Amino acid sequence: MKSITVRLFVLAVLFVSSACSKPSQSRKPPDVDYYTCTMHPSVHAEAPGKCPICGMELVPVMKKSTSPSAFESSSGGGMQGMAGMPGMQSGKQTSGVPSHEFVVPVERQQQIGVTYATVTRAPLHHTIRTVGTVEPDLQKHWAFVARVDGYVQELFVPSAGQVVEKDAPLLSIYGPDLLTTSRELVMLLRMRDEAKARDARATPERLIAAAESRLRQWNITDEQIADLERTRQPTEVLTLRSPFRGVVQEVPARQGVNVKVGDRLIDIADLSVVWVWAEFYESELSMLQTGQAVTVMTNAYPNHRFEGKVAIINPFLDQVKRTAKVRIDVPNSDFELRPGMYANVELGMDMGEGLVVPASAVMPTGSREIAFVDKGGGRLEPRVVELGEQIGDHYEVKSGLAEGERVIASANFLIDAESKVQGALADFAAAPAEHRHH
Repeated sequence: MKSITVRLFVLAVLFVSSACSKPSQSRKPPDVDYYTCTMHPSVHAEAPGKCPICGMELVPVMKKSTSPSAFESSSGGGMQGMAGMPGMQSGKQTSGVPSHEFVVPVERQQQIGVTYATVTRAPLHHTIRTVGTVEPDLQKHWAFVARVDGYVQELFVPSAGQVVEKDAPLLSIYGPDLLTTSRELVMLLRMRDEAKARDARATPERLIAAAESRLRQWNITDEQIADLERTRQPTEVLTLRSPFRGVVQEVPARQGVNVKVGDRLIDIADLSVVWVWAEFYESELSMLQTGQAVTVMTNAYPNHRFEGKVAIINPFLDQVKRTAKVRIDVPNSDFELRPGMYANVELGMDMGEGLVVPASAVMPTGSREIAFVDKGGGRLEPRVVELGEQIGDHYEVKSGLAEGERVIASANFLIDAESKVQGALADFAAAPAEHRHH
């Protein structure tokens, strides 16, 4: 009976000891205000545990009167226990420059999914992309019009789209005036040949020059005139020939139809060089200059890259689209680029070397851009950075970061979590401009 009583007494003592120890374990330290979640700062708890929303471990928020050294001795985790809460900046100073570092434990960064990037020096190659349309070179386009009244006797190229070689016959015109002038020329040639004195040959030679000039005005070539002078056979038919290798663009003339002076007959386009008219935004015009190399691509030939050069930058902007047209001359010896085609235009520019950082590592705040530098051991430092041009998915860094520094490449969560960054950035904004890191 006595042994049973002793056992009951021991059990009662153990129970009371256990009951008394639980409150001491759950009691928060005197320098801790509450516990919260780094991703959900609205969570306030009186004891450590897990976030009821995301399941992450809760971190302590220190009372504002608590110094960093006091927190290090009480939390056992040093500054890492702060997890970047408001008012957590270290307050240390180096050579009179205040530090704006805050701490997010490495384990916490891994849980959140933080990625890192290194500030590197790389070639700055910027590419501007736009679209345009292919048009024929107007300097290599010839529109034949009737310069003498007559009739279309024969069409040698009856339809548009036909490729013609240089000097190939296009059409022939019967003209009574042509017959009269060619007979006059033959007669004057005979008069000149029969004249024995030099003075007697002067008048026919003057009239011969006038007749030849009239024939040239009717689109008769020098070769045709020379052939007429050689054969002395007057002709009543004018044959129009292509002045270059090209493509028949349009054939308004019809065989056997009467034509008057000024009527359109046939259009020929030389497509060995074509124009691509592309539109560039107002902000891109400062990067353009004549002679720049340009790459042109089309859906018809997706694997073929045509190389051209900027020829003209139109100084007049579209008032609505805020764009300017730029003419690009592109060699097209195989006639693959055709008028009316849509073209994709790429203009690449080498801008030397510079520091670059991924665009995801820069957090715009409206008035400035912030990057977070990883100082090691969970310590982060916010920096104001001055950026240059965006080159692909990177920014050029003009100041604020140094080559080789490691930055947070996914930093949006740092500003979203009110309990982590706001305190550091607020004090950072208030620091004198000359103390900021450049």
